[in-house]
Amino acid sequence: MGGLRLLAVALTCCWWPQGSQGKTLRGSFSSTAAQDAQGQRIGHFEFHGDHALLCVRINNIAVAVGKEAKLYLFQAQEWLKLQQSSHGYSCSEKLSKAQLTMTMNQTEHNLTVSQIPSPQTWHVFYADKYTCQDDKENSQVEDIPFEMVLLNPDAEGNPFDHFSAGESGLHEFFFLLVLVYFVIACIYAQSLWQAIKKGGPMHMILKVLTTALLLQAGSALANYIHFSSYSKDGIGVPFMGSLAEFFDIASQIQMLYLLLSLCMGWTIVRMKKSQSRPLQWDSTPASTGIAVFIVMTQSVLLLWEQFEDTSHHSYHSHHNLAGILLIVLRICLALSLGCGLYQIITVERSTLKREFYITFAKGCILWFLCHPVLACISVIFSDYQRDKVVTIGVILCQSVSMVILYRLFLSHSLYWEVSSLSSVTLPLTISSGHKSRPHF
Repeated sequence: MGGLRLLAVALTCCWWPQGSQGKTLRGSFSSTAAQDAQGQRIGHFEFHGDHALLCVRINNIAVAVGKEAKLYLFQAQEWLKLQQSSHGYSCSEKLSKAQLTMTMNQTEHNLTVSQIPSPQTWHVFYADKYTCQDDKENSQVEDIPFEMVLLNPDAEGNPFDHFSAGESGLHEFFFLLVLVYFVIACIYAQSLWQAIKKGGPMHMILKVLTTALLLQAGSALANYIHFSSYSKDGIGVPFMGSLAEFFDIASQIQMLYLLLSLCMGWTIVRMKKSQSRPLQWDSTPASTGIAVFIVMTQSVLLLWEQFEDTSHHSYHSHHNLAGILLIVLRICLALSLGCGLYQIITVERSTLKREFYITFAKGCILWFLCHPVLACISVIFSDYQRDKVVTIGVILCQSVSMVILYRLFLSHSLYWEVSSLSSVTLPLTISSGHKSRPHF
C-alpha cells in the first residue's frame, strides 16, 4: 500500500498542469485569432465597487491604429444570453452589444468600470476591422503585444487591488491558517514527535495522519506565498499555486489510505467473525485490491479535474464531469464506511469501544462528506462567492476531522482502554507486543 501511495504521488507530479495566468495578463492581440472566433477572448475578471480599472499597455501604436483595434467588455450574463440567443446575431451585431468599448490608439489606456451594484464577471475580447470580414488574407498582419492589468478598488476606494471579487479574502484566510499551523506546531510538535519516535501500537497511524497534516500545512503555506506575490503584481508564483494543489491531492490520498485501511480492516475481520483479533487491520488480497482501486480512481479523477479547470486553488466547484464523479465517489465512500462502522457499533457490547467507533465515524464521515455538502450549499450563494465557500469550508471541516482523529488516537483513555480490552494489536500496527497502556 505504501508503494501505491508513492506511485499516485509520482503520477500526480509528472502529470501536473501548468498554473493559470493571474490578473496581470501578457500576450498578443491577434487579428487571425479574432477573426476565427469572432473576437479574441483575452480573459475575464470579477469587478466590484465604483472605481474598478482596466489598464492596457501596447507598444506598436501604428499597427493598432491601422487595424482599428478595440477591446470589448461584456457582462457574463449578457454574453451568455448572446451565445444562447436564437436570433442568430452576426459578428458585428454581437460586438455592438458590448457594455463597454475601448479604442486603442495610445500607448496606455485606462478604462474605469463603475457603478457596479454587485460583483459581476466581465469578459474581455479583442477585435479589429478584420474580425468580421470573410477574407482571411487581409487579417495576416502583425500582432500587437500587450500587457493588461485588471484592478478592483481597495478598502480606501483606490484601484490597487489585484484580487477579483471571487478571490478577495483568500490571502488573509491563508495567512491566518499558516499562523494557526505555526502556533500549533510550536505547542504540540515536540510531544507528537516523541510519540511517533517511541513507536508502539499507534506508530503507523500517527505517521500517516501526521504526513497528511504536514501536506495540508504545506498546501496552506504555498497558497499564502502565491497570494502574497499575487497581491503585488497580479501574477503571483504560479508554481507555488500548483504546488499547493499537489500537496492537497497528496494529503487526500494519505487520508484515504488511512481511513480505508482502518475501516476495511475492521469490516472484513467482522465479516469473518473473528473474535481473537477484532481490531486488527487485515491486509488480505481482497482488502488491498479494493483499496488500490479506490485510491487510484480518486487520483485519476483529481488529475482529470485539474486538467479540465486550472483556474482555482485546491478546491473546485465541480462544474465538469470529473468533479461530479469525485463528489459521487466521496458520497459512496462515506456511505459504505459509515454502514460498515454502523454494523460494528450495533454488535459491539463494550461502551468504550462503541464510543471509540462512533467518534472515529464522525471524523471519517466529516472528511468525506464536507466537500459534497459544501458544493451543494454553495449553490445558494452568488457565483463569485461559491469557490470561496467551498475552499474555506472544506479546509476548516477537514482540519476539524484531523483534530477529532488526533484526539482519538492520542487519548490516554479511550483508545488505550479499547486496546487493553481487546488484548490484540491495533489497526495498522506491525507487531502484537503492545498490550499495555503506554505513558508519554
